[in-house]
Amino acid sequence: MTSSAVSAQGTLVKIATGTGSAKTVTAATPGYPTIVTAAAHGLNAGDVVTLAGLSGNASINGTFTVMRRTTNTFAIDLDTTGNTLTASSATATPVSWTKVANVKTFSGLDGSAAEIDVTNLDSVAKENRPGLPDSGQFTVEVDQDDTDAGQIAVRAAYQATTVKQYQITLPNGKVITFTAWVKKYSTSGAVDNVIKASVDLRITGAYTLV
Repeated sequence: MTSSAVSAQGTLVKIATGTGSAKTVTAATPGYPTIVTAAAHGLNAGDVVTLAGLSGNASINGTFTVMRRTTNTFAIDLDTTGNTLTASSATATPVSWTKVANVKTFSGLDGSAAEIDVTNLDSVAKENRPGLPDSGQFTVEVDQDDTDAGQIAVRAAYQATTVKQYQITLPNGKVITFTAWVKKYSTSGAVDNVIKASVDLRITGAYTLV
């Protein structure tokens, strides 16, 4: 049987390093997901945008991950069913990403949900319920390059203890997006080898996979 495994080769690791040009939003269609109209927006699934200037739902002005897109529309993970949405000088401002070069390995999304003990005196065995999920960590190993903009941004985020957004683009088109802070940034070297850096990103909140 032919393998259907996804190759890791070609995976891109990126860090948020600013914002791009604001896109003009001309409409938003209520429902789930909410569909935002912005002509030739240039966004891709997994991109992060901040919406402003929309009305009709208390949560619609905020930061969202693009779930899917067409040339002139994109979908966000917000249920506005039954709302009347209006756009008055509305904008969608995307996050700009910088690629981290020389990535060798990655692993993570290794958290687990908490267990809530609900055992009582009528129980005949231990009983528990799932608590909030923990997205865990995401670890990236790179061949160190002190001139690479992506590695510089990650190291700066570590030194400044800054929470940033990260994007992992897989070769099959799937995109993982999460918010994290750099818990550990370590460097190693050996005879007849290059200097390597290992970065542990502690994820805060949920991650998205689109």
